[in-house]
Amino acid sequence: MRVVLAEDQFLLRDGLIRMLQAYDFEIAAAVDNGPDLLRALVDERPDVAVVDVRLPPTFTDEGLQAALRARRELSGLPVLVLSQYVEQLYAKELLADGNGGIGYMLKDRVFDPDDFIDGVRRVARGGTAMDPEVISRLFSGSTTARESTVARLTARELEVLEVMAEGRSNAAIAQRLVITERAVIKHTSNIFNKLDLPISDDDNRRVRAVLTYLKDAAGTVE
Repeated sequence: MRVVLAEDQFLLRDGLIRMLQAYDFEIAAAVDNGPDLLRALVDERPDVAVVDVRLPPTFTDEGLQAALRARRELSGLPVLVLSQYVEQLYAKELLADGNGGIGYMLKDRVFDPDDFIDGVRRVARGGTAMDPEVISRLFSGSTTARESTVARLTARELEVLEVMAEGRSNAAIAQRLVITERAVIKHTSNIFNKLDLPISDDDNRRVRAVLTYLKDAAGTVE
């Protein structure tokens, strides 16, 4: 699996390269600024991009904007963004096109290699990998999202969907919520039905359910 990596801090970039290679990823390019990232993404067409939100020259959102522009040119390009802090506006922009293959993780997650690598792989497969803190901040202090598309869901179904947004399996959801895996399957089926998601493979419906949930949340951000 080929990766384009963008991180301006040399030590972190080098560490990420070594970690990804240790898990059998091929580094197609590793860059430290926004313009080079855009060129690398368009030229290399990687299986997934791992991108620091803030890159030179201005250290605002060059990384995110380069990734989003490349994603428009290369439809469906999987992008996992890394950030020091949760920025609601960045999450909103990432979710704007309504497609899968997206992730938003705090840099602290890098120190848990298994969790981080699992997130990269989920995004590369077209899924989602949203940091729990990102999800929490998206909904923080707002009830608008919960009163719109997802209003038909019960409190437990919302909890299941929230953990699903992290990209967790049914077994992991069951463990987190201290319920049976059978109960998770039942709640997941109810979620699909209540969100009017047509029958297709479960992975596709899970991604669509998560995107509905997250876009409702992001839509509350001003």
